[in-house]
Amino acid sequence: MHKENNKERLHVLYLPRWYPHKYDPMHGLFIERHGIAASAYCNVSVLYVHPDENLKDQKFHIDESWKNKLPAIRIYYKNINTGIIPLDKLINIYRFFSFNQKGIRIIRRKYGKPDVIHVHVLTRHGLIALLYKIFYHIPYVITEHWTRYLPSVNTFKGLFRKVLTRIVIKHASAVMPVTENLKNAMVMHGLRNKNYVVIPNVVNMEMFQPAAPKETRDIKRIIHISCFDNNQKNISGILRVIQKLSAERQDFCCDMIGEGIDFEWLIGYGKELDIKDRFVFFHGLKENEALADMIKQSDFMVMFSNYENLPVVLLESYASGIPVISTDVGGIKEHLNKNLGILIRPNDEEQLYSGIKKMLDNNKQYEKTRIRQYAEEHFSNEVIGKRLFLVYQQAKQA
Repeated sequence: MHKENNKERLHVLYLPRWYPHKYDPMHGLFIERHGIAASAYCNVSVLYVHPDENLKDQKFHIDESWKNKLPAIRIYYKNINTGIIPLDKLINIYRFFSFNQKGIRIIRRKYGKPDVIHVHVLTRHGLIALLYKIFYHIPYVITEHWTRYLPSVNTFKGLFRKVLTRIVIKHASAVMPVTENLKNAMVMHGLRNKNYVVIPNVVNMEMFQPAAPKETRDIKRIIHISCFDNNQKNISGILRVIQKLSAERQDFCCDMIGEGIDFEWLIGYGKELDIKDRFVFFHGLKENEALADMIKQSDFMVMFSNYENLPVVLLESYASGIPVISTDVGGIKEHLNKNLGILIRPNDEEQLYSGIKKMLDNNKQYEKTRIRQYAEEHFSNEVIGKRLFLVYQQAKQA
């Protein structure tokens, strides 16, 4: 227990908007990984409050877990539905804040008063942290992952939301976007803070590792991993390019990993293009070791997204020593150079076609050890954990 065993260690409370929960174990997994990385240097506890329409007689339900040295309190609560939308919204906002307050009381009782609050994804959780700074003098820091600030997405709207977000950002001890690109987009929205620190996502270097050297294969394996939201990931564009390429050469296949809103439609589109189970194979969701094994067995990864920040699958590919073809969107170009893969324009199927052809013929020129080393130096638990801990220390001492 934090409170009993490590009183001298800094206690950081995570307040995430996204976090793995009983209905989606992958939701906000990158935030959990930040917590795991930081927990090597300080005590981290997590409070996650989530609306749950499946609750019937209960007003709320509390789950407690302890995973990878990371204690988490998850509070599931039922939203009120009176049929009067403005009233429902006010009541449910109040319930959100009250259950967060309840959770923080549990955290304080079990693990002690937090020294620093770490907010992941704005805006509501930032308001909670701001109130605790005002009334309890607990400093807070913010990590932002959301693409809504990017010009290509531009869903950060509403005067009231913008004003509140600017206030929350201004009073934070540090703001940590995962890419420089996201930082610049936030500043363009007037979200100013004197201490912006870019800290990227973290990857599990133990789970994702290069495969042992193997004999050259006749069939090259391409891999694509995503949430199957075609509007963002442009998987249909990948399928069209694969169809075109399959008419020219047959020395490759593409493994499609993941599931999402467009999964069934994309399977149908693959059938329509006559490439499903010939050149493209849909495997559904793969997690942990199963995912790591599929990445390491591939020859290169392809991403054709219309917008991104810094997708974790990119980092997992690097940790596995696998080069990447990706569109130049979000912060990807900050971590994709000629030694790591090929950068192409978004929505340019001709350039994707040329990039895949080039990679099929030359992927062996990419050194697995060099790609892996880049991941170790930039995204490992040790590197990210130390950087987060330094920010926490500075916030506490300010």
